[in-house]
Amino acid sequence: MQPHTTIPRSHRWLRSGAALLLCLSAPLLHANDRWQRLDGFLQASTAPGQFPGAVVIIERDGNVAFQSHYGYTDSARTRPMQADSIFRIYSMTKPVTSVAVLMLLEEGKLSLDDPLARYLPEFANRQVVIGGDLQQPQTEATPRAITLRHLLTHTSGFAAASDTHRVATKLLTAADVDSATSLNDVAHRLATLPLADAPGTHFHYEGSNTDLLARVVEVVSGQPFAQFLQQRIFTPLAMRDTGFEVPAAQRGRVVELPISNDDGSLRVADTPSARHPGTRLKGYDSGAGGLYSTAADYLKFANMLLANGRSDGQQLLARQTVDLMMSDQLGGFEPAITSYGAGEGFGLGGYVVTNPAYRGKLGSVGQFGWSGAASTYFTIDRKEKLVAILLMQYLPSGDKALASPSTRFYNLVYQAIP
Repeated sequence: MQPHTTIPRSHRWLRSGAALLLCLSAPLLHANDRWQRLDGFLQASTAPGQFPGAVVIIERDGNVAFQSHYGYTDSARTRPMQADSIFRIYSMTKPVTSVAVLMLLEEGKLSLDDPLARYLPEFANRQVVIGGDLQQPQTEATPRAITLRHLLTHTSGFAAASDTHRVATKLLTAADVDSATSLNDVAHRLATLPLADAPGTHFHYEGSNTDLLARVVEVVSGQPFAQFLQQRIFTPLAMRDTGFEVPAAQRGRVVELPISNDDGSLRVADTPSARHPGTRLKGYDSGAGGLYSTAADYLKFANMLLANGRSDGQQLLARQTVDLMMSDQLGGFEPAITSYGAGEGFGLGGYVVTNPAYRGKLGSVGQFGWSGAASTYFTIDRKEKLVAILLMQYLPSGDKALASPSTRFYNLVYQAIP
């Protein structure tokens, strides 16, 4: 199957004398175009045996530079991918949650260095694990309180899947936060746990941080988190296909969620939202990873940030707030904290590129973005006035997992920029 590709503006001279060309397959339109390498890579990446399909949108300076959809929405390759197919974006929810928190900051209703206990009193007097085991953990009082900044930067001390913090990780796993039925339930479960590290000392990427922020939004705003997002972000940005569940009439647009078998073939993942596409990813409005969206919808959100918080005459965030969100926060701690990404720091809800050469990917200092667990990616580069979004749907698993396309994707995007 050939991709459906939007012709960049630089090709619109082809209207009259090349009508025949427009009837040919889309990749031929890229034969003399700087985007042909990216097009070829995405075709190869969605060939049989690879990712079932993809949707990509790249905008530069407010204009579509490249837009296409490839392959299929299912691993059986029976339903062609559409431009408006709906994806589980998982952790690409986190920057949305950050924006919600920053909106309340701008209204003077909270500050980044407020203790979490000011809004969720059960988090006062935190303990940190210093030894022991799951049955009898040894703890001591933390030297400082968890703040909202710690949650936004994943430096609160919550940690999971860490070989160096086995007791705290096992306690967090035993709390079974994923089975919670509300953000309030999430907070109550986490409030019973000691931390792996003192707040403000280490970076541990952990969704509990962002789910607690979503609960803070509820407490401060007096609204359910989903309602706040709808009223303050999704409706103003006309993000009509973004939410924590998909209306029943639209669930046929949701892309299948596959994983790899031992032989490298694909099968549908054994998760509730994979078995029943469009239903909730979790039993609560997860600010860490609960949203469905489309490439076009997420582009509206990213473009708002690229435009310094402005969209269609509305100012959702101040320019200075976007600057703060996209600034490396980890270097500001004493001593500075390192993230797990070489050449990357961390802002308020996403990576911030600090050294493209050391990072090993083309890009710019200050570039901001994040990805989702099921192969969704976005980046915002305000220096280049660029937004790039790649949505696939696949959960990496096992020894035969498909390789992440992100490094090659971003390198091919940047090589195409004049």
